[in-house]
Amino acid sequence: QVQLVESGGGLVQPGGSLRLSCAASGRTFSTFKMGWFHQAAGKEREFVAAISASGTATIYADSVKGRFTVSRDNAKNTVYLQMNSLKPDDTAVYYCAAKRFSVGLWPNTPKDYNYWGQGTQVTVSS
Repeated sequence: QVQLVESGGGLVQPGGSLRLSCAASGRTFSTFKMGWFHQAAGKEREFVAAISASGTATIYADSVKGRFTVSRDNAKNTVYLQMNSLKPDDTAVYYCAAKRFSVGLWPNTPKDYNYWGQGTQVTVSS
């Protein structure tokens, strides 16, 4: 019984910034690995970034390294995606996802995650 709610999407010019937030319900948030994915029109859902349960480790897709930063505040049950230097190719619906505690490889495909938010639209255009 976990709900994830994204916010912060919108229209931004190329080179601009947005910060997405994902608020989670439940007392077990601090045990979840959290991921961000995006899905452009006509494309498959793709991995963007993930963060460990403690927030001490992160991974990123090559396409966003150096531009995006994932972070979390476990006291607020919230994960963030700071997006800088946005490009038109970043235009997509962005989803946050949660994976229940497990030991293993980093979850970087959609099938690895147990819970999903509804998505928030990010449009990068002049």
